[in-house]
Amino acid sequence: MPTGEDSQGVTKVVESISQLSPDLLADACQHILFYLSGQTRGVESAHISDRFQRAGVRLDHDVLQNIVRFLLLTFRSAGKSNLSADNLVSKLEEGSNKWPKASLQVMHKLWSEHGALVHAQQEVQAMLSISQLVDLQWKLCMAVSSDTCRSLNSPYVCLLLKIIEPSGQICQRSFEMTIPQFQNFHKQLKEMATVMETV
Repeated sequence: MPTGEDSQGVTKVVESISQLSPDLLADACQHILFYLSGQTRGVESAHISDRFQRAGVRLDHDVLQNIVRFLLLTFRSAGKSNLSADNLVSKLEEGSNKWPKASLQVMHKLWSEHGALVHAQQEVQAMLSISQLVDLQWKLCMAVSSDTCRSLNSPYVCLLLKIIEPSGQICQRSFEMTIPQFQNFHKQLKEMATVMETV
């Protein structure tokens, strides 16, 4: 049972969703459902934001992120519980009485089409809930000033990793390595690639 604060949060998200036309809501939901059914590698909030802006809907970044998180959680939870489209709509109505009828119809239709695929994918992901590396970029840099480093003008490597977390959100992580550390890292990657070729 949601607490008063939780239900207020749901109501705010639902009020934000109610600003969307059925077509925009369907587009956002499909983007998320394609990810949850294993057809895409992640949920690009930037894609959803661009689509909204082209349609003239301007939402604050946090509001958009809350909508994406809510839809991800809703569909993922419905997939794990193997809910029917009717049961999903009932749960949404229980969570908030602010749902527009047109929005519930969109959710019902899309869940009828994608629910079984999402359920199957959720069962697979339950066994494999780890992050995935999508992209790795590196650049050679030079330290020119530092409060703590004694040896300036020494080269280092800056790595940027793009990772899909189990939640579906794409995040970036960056860190720095000395040249010997990077050479060792490169050697380990080559060894892993060799081992994977034999599998």
